Amino acid sequence: MYDIVTVLGPTACGKTSFAAHLAKEMGNAEIISADSRMVYRGMTIGSGKDLKDYDIKDSNGNVVHIPYHLIDICEAGYRFNVYEFQCAFQNAYMDIMARGKYPIMCGGTGLYIESVLKSYELGNVRFPKRNSLNIGLKIDRELRREKISNRLKARLAEGMIDEVRGLLETLPPERLIRYGLEYKYVTLYIIGELTYDEMFRQLEIAIHQFAKRQMTWFRGMEERRGIPIHWIDATAPMDEKVRMVLDLF
Repeated sequence: MYDIVTVLGPTACGKTSFAAHLAKEMGNAEIISADSRMVYRGMTIGSGKDLKDYDIKDSNGNVVHIPYHLIDICEAGYRFNVYEFQCAFQNAYMDIMARGKYPIMCGGTGLYIESVLKSYELGNVRFPKRNSLNIGLKIDRELRREKISNRLKARLAEGMIDEVRGLLETLPPERLIRYGLEYKYVTLYIIGELTYDEMFRQLEIAIHQFAKRQMTWFRGMEERRGIPIHWIDATAPMDEKVRMVLDLF
């Protein structure tokens, strides 16, 4: 019996939506986020929290909310680290299990995921290893690039620049730049170091490069560090993907 299901994959492959649908089908599951930027309050659009994905309609048209953990747990600007993630994960995991529910870890931060699956010793309390069913969502590189570009345009239209402006009211630019990707390049645009077109072009390239690094990390987990991953097609119909995972159970 698996202690947990882990859903991983590169950015823009649809991890959150898939994990939420899987949780709904299981009936008693909750999601633990494994994303290094979703922990921060106020960093919503740029980090891609997509909180609406946790609300799923059932066959009768009723909305089912899937509980989630480790999102919006600290203030933007705080230096959250891997050990703190391990501690927060352990607390969430034990809470979920104590209520008779089942945990699904979902995210794209390979270091966070591996710290749980390999039980990294980073503090004084070694955390137990989890017997995890690891599901990777694979997506064609060109389709991934298209999805990344379209998602970036959508996030800018949703108000990502205003989100960053709001954060800059209480945080110095260098603090936001440290978070990289959307927060780095939009900040550089706001403070006048990049034009809008330069910001968009450089950010788009940076996200593509980030997705490649994610896949490199996941391949390393599987090929060199002994973590088995069952890869499924991210573009397959949702019910088919869910059924594939349930069958693996």
